[in-house]
Amino acid sequence: MASKKVTITLDEALVEALTAAAHEDGVPVSRVVSSAAERELRRRAGMAVVREWEAEHGAFTPEELAAARAELAEAEAAHLSRTKKNPAA
Repeated sequence: MASKKVTITLDEALVEALTAAAHEDGVPVSRVVSSAAERELRRRAGMAVVREWEAEHGAFTPEELAAARAELAEAEAAHLSRTKKNPAA
């Protein structure tokens, strides 16, 4: 994948926190920032899908939202359990 160098302006405290996180993970700061940007773009794409679905089918009910939250929590717990057993996962 091609990379392009860009200049951005961030709050100093945010830069310090990003630098510390990158150092902790042993990766460049650009990887931490890139990962965050990718997550934001996936979140936006997901929200667009939800808006499209709701426009066609109506808003999710509180019960549907609760079930989705429970499923996500279960998936997150399973993922955390796997990564504790195998940090490379």
